[in-house]
Amino acid sequence: MAEALRSGRPVDRLYVLSSAKGLGGLIGQARENGAVVIECDRQRLDGLSPTGTHQGVIATVAAFAYGAFEDVTRRADGEELFLVVCDGIQDERNLGAVIRTAEAAGAHGVVIPKRRSAALTAATARASAGAAEHIPVMRVPGIPSFLREIKETGVRVYGADAGAGTNALETEFTFPAALVLGNEEEGLHRLTREMCDELVALPMRGRTASLNVSCAAAVLLYRMRYGR
Repeated sequence: MAEALRSGRPVDRLYVLSSAKGLGGLIGQARENGAVVIECDRQRLDGLSPTGTHQGVIATVAAFAYGAFEDVTRRADGEELFLVVCDGIQDERNLGAVIRTAEAAGAHGVVIPKRRSAALTAATARASAGAAEHIPVMRVPGIPSFLREIKETGVRVYGADAGAGTNALETEFTFPAALVLGNEEEGLHRLTREMCDELVALPMRGRTASLNVSCAAAVLLYRMRYGR
């Protein structure tokens, strides 16, 4: 584990047994490298281990290195910025599908939070069908603070909210823009919702209340990109 950290490999999360002793140095090094450290009980740690054996610590390694804002602007290459912000998507397949659609629709970057979110794992990369290699995926400490920062640069923030009164298919989207997608169960978190300039919803004519987040992302991203 220590060798993996020293090698510079992108360790994403470090799960540590709450009662483990003598791991302070390892935990500190993991945090310095940008890893999220999560304390958990033995039952959870056992479940995370493919073999059921461990020494009180398990690391998950990112499939690709996370991008930076400079990577996003480089991909934009002079175009008006177009971002996809994921506010706590939990399922790796959903996140991978969103990344795939974002890349296909010409978005310049995908943003996820460091905590309470699916990460850029091998499963996410597989679900993206290779798109994760071609679009920067940024990981930020908090989504509301990130939205505040980009709004100060002139980016208009649109939040996808099933309860919104504004029909996304009739909205005149303006750029530079960011589309914020919420958690599969809870939707947008309160602070995130408050940072959005406008909340939009897809019309539902059937009995289904909403679409899967990755399906909604596909409709909204293409509407934003090509519906202007």
